[in-house]
Amino acid sequence: MQIGVVGLGRMGLNITRRLMKAGHQCLAFDVNASAVTTARGEGAMGAASLADLVKAFDQSPRVIWLMLPAGRITDEAITTLAELLSPGDILIDGGNTHFKDDIRRANALAPRQIRYVDCGTSGGIWGAERGYCLMIGGPKDAVSHLDPIFRALAPGLGDIPRTPGREGEPSQAEQGYIHAGPTGAGHFVKMIHNGIEYGLMQAYAEGFDILRGRASSDLPEGERYDLNLPDIAEVWRRGSVVTSWLLDLSATALIRDPDLKSFSGEVADSGEGRWTIETAIEQATPANVLSASLFARFRSRQKSYADKLLSAMRLGFGGHVETKPADKKEG
Repeated sequence: MQIGVVGLGRMGLNITRRLMKAGHQCLAFDVNASAVTTARGEGAMGAASLADLVKAFDQSPRVIWLMLPAGRITDEAITTLAELLSPGDILIDGGNTHFKDDIRRANALAPRQIRYVDCGTSGGIWGAERGYCLMIGGPKDAVSHLDPIFRALAPGLGDIPRTPGREGEPSQAEQGYIHAGPTGAGHFVKMIHNGIEYGLMQAYAEGFDILRGRASSDLPEGERYDLNLPDIAEVWRRGSVVTSWLLDLSATALIRDPDLKSFSGEVADSGEGRWTIETAIEQATPANVLSASLFARFRSRQKSYADKLLSAMRLGFGGHVETKPADKKEG
């Protein structure tokens, strides 16, 4: 199948590579000309503009996959493409878009009969090799037409045992992709996926912090443990109920840099964690762990006014003076 890819960042370029490896013809565009040159050098047909990209198609319907930052940049690209595409053509947004934006865009494109598909894409920088977990929303006819694309990008069955009770021909879900529902459903499922990811990451981070803190000189000498965190991460990877890819990544980081000195500890959030909590509030659905993990990311970036007020209260009732960084004990 012929497909245009707009946005050749780390994931966009890897998506292009995986599609070409599966035999699909890729037309590539990015505002960064060097990224287009890289894609062209690996077998893609490069384009100098969105207009050139659309003109380069010799198959119908045209299919264009957007892998751009959520928000204004994606909106502007869609607005431009809407003027260039024809009825029946398909636009896929594979970025981290809010599901309500998907609904708005699909409605705006409907009078032009341009079909809009949203695709939550998980796999990060490893997707070219491992494949991408895809959560798809949009009209059934468009999604069905795109099945060869999704099948090529998904990881397939691999070596993961089938879930007991699943029999017969492996489903799309077992292959690593699903048509979750109508417009916005794909990004909605991916949004919740990322919210859960925040919670899992926070649990690992706090657990290892407690393990590390057990060596503190503030504890009774007989109750201190100087624990080998890389080995603990490794043993948990093998037969433990908490094994996961996130634990695999933690084990790799800890063996390379046990004290994590190369990291600042200031953790960003991509937006989907916030959207998950906003959705939980909208639905009055309790999300204690997910909301706490998001707030922990906010807390990592600054010494807040709340911290200052805590220090002021401690000084007021107990004469506790703030500990200077040089006075802090390792542990």
